[in-house]
Amino acid sequence: MENFNEKFKPLSFDQEAEEMLKPLSFDREQQVQDDFVPIARTISNDIKNKESNFIFFFGTADSGKSVILSSMLYYLKSHAGVLRPKLGTPNSKEANVLLSDFFENIRQGILPGRSTRDQVTRLDLVFEPNNKSKKVVPIDLTFLETSGENHNEIRRGGSYHSSIESFLNANVPLTFIIVTSYDSAHKEDSLINEFLDELERKGKNLKSVNAVLVISKWDKSGRMDVESAEELEGFISDRLPMTAQRINTYGLSKSYYTIGSVQNSIGQERVNLLNLSTAEVLSKWLYRSITGYDLDYEGTFWERLKFSFTN
Repeated sequence: MENFNEKFKPLSFDQEAEEMLKPLSFDREQQVQDDFVPIARTISNDIKNKESNFIFFFGTADSGKSVILSSMLYYLKSHAGVLRPKLGTPNSKEANVLLSDFFENIRQGILPGRSTRDQVTRLDLVFEPNNKSKKVVPIDLTFLETSGENHNEIRRGGSYHSSIESFLNANVPLTFIIVTSYDSAHKEDSLINEFLDELERKGKNLKSVNAVLVISKWDKSGRMDVESAEELEGFISDRLPMTAQRINTYGLSKSYYTIGSVQNSIGQERVNLLNLSTAEVLSKWLYRSITGYDLDYEGTFWERLKFSFTN
């Protein structure tokens, strides 16, 4: 209390006070102290290279996002055409390294590692289909993958890390691949709905948004495929009832996914039989949803006639 009174005691106009209240001196001979620290200019959060089709993966840790991404890229590159890093993008070198790791590991049965928290893994790529029809055009694809821990942060009204927010807030064409696994889908119904709520808060109209719900690790059901569309519908309705309502109401797409036969060897999962059938389905859905044409589009009448002569 004593210190408080000393700090706020009234100012007395004695000699000391007069010294304190002296006007500023403009004596140029005084040495100016170089102790001014400028404020750094704020780094812009604007997304660079917006002229692309952005694909955003949503899913918690161990949901299989990286496996889906790597196997889709492998299918596009090994079966559907040419897939290469887009020249002139800031991360073209990093993208090339990551692609090399994906492609080398997948043929050895090595699953991708987990994504780094608070960081968006961005792959700027060009895909050139091997279909000769002029309707099936090359497209730019920018894949965005994030850590599952970051997606848990939006639970109960939480918010994303700024690195993720910048993409969700940007005015760019976004496709959403929402991933939940066969064995944990029942735990993530609420979180998926919170994510869809977050998209609506950011002005994304779910009736026109390009999105697909993917049930990963379907091989854990004991099968590599579904017996019928009703089986997948039943699984989603049973394990993800709230999400099923959103999907059906807004007419969003849904699918299942497996990379093949996976075995646990010495505490590490490895693929011992690679299956690209669901990678093909999801890749074709992605291309069709962006361009409006199928990857295996047979061409116009004149194109088909031309192809019949050349083949």
